[in-house]
Amino acid sequence: MARPDLTQLRARAADELREFLATAAYLFVVFGLLLLWKLALLRAEGIHLAQWGIAITKALLVAKFILLGKAFHAGERFKDRPLIWPTVHKSLVFVAIVVALDAAEEIIVGLFKGRALLASLAEIGGGSLAQFATMLPLLFVIFLPYFAVRTLGQYLGDSTLRRWFLHGLDREAIAFADAIAEHHDGPRQDQR
Repeated sequence: MARPDLTQLRARAADELREFLATAAYLFVVFGLLLLWKLALLRAEGIHLAQWGIAITKALLVAKFILLGKAFHAGERFKDRPLIWPTVHKSLVFVAIVVALDAAEEIIVGLFKGRALLASLAEIGGGSLAQFATMLPLLFVIFLPYFAVRTLGQYLGDSTLRRWFLHGLDREAIAFADAIAEHHDGPRQDQR
C-alpha cells in the first residue's frame, strides 16, 4: 500500500483546517446572535452577563464534532434522492451527534468537578428541560442551511460553489444553470 506523500498530507490538512475554520465561523455567528438575544432578554430583567467565551467555545466544539462525524461518514445516505433528503438527514444525524457528544463532554466535566452522573446530564442544553427541548429544533434549523450548502457543494464541487458565491457566475455557469432549468421547467420567458 502506497503512503501518501508529505505534499498530499499538507494539502489535506490545509483543506480540513479551512473547513474547520469556516464551520466554526458560521457557528460562532449563529451562536453569537443567539447569545446576544439571550443577553438582551436577561438585561431586560436586570441581569447583566457578558459570556462571549461560551459562543466561541461552543462554535469550536460543534465544528470539531461536525468534522469528526464527517470523518466517520455520518449522515451519508439518500445520495440518489433530491437534495432536500440528504440535507434533512444530515441535519438530524448531526443534531444527534452534537447532543451525544455534548452529553459525553458534560459527563467528563462532571467527573472532574465531582458531580454525579445525573447532575452532569442535567447540564446538557443549558441545564433545564425547556432549554434542552428548545436546543434540539434550534440546532436542526442552524444545521439545515449549513448542510444544504455542503450537500450542494458535493454535487457541484466545493471549488465551483465557492467560485460562484464569491466571484459570481461566469458564462459556463449561467449556461449550466439555464440547461438545468430548461430541462426541468422549459425555456425561460425571455428565451421564448
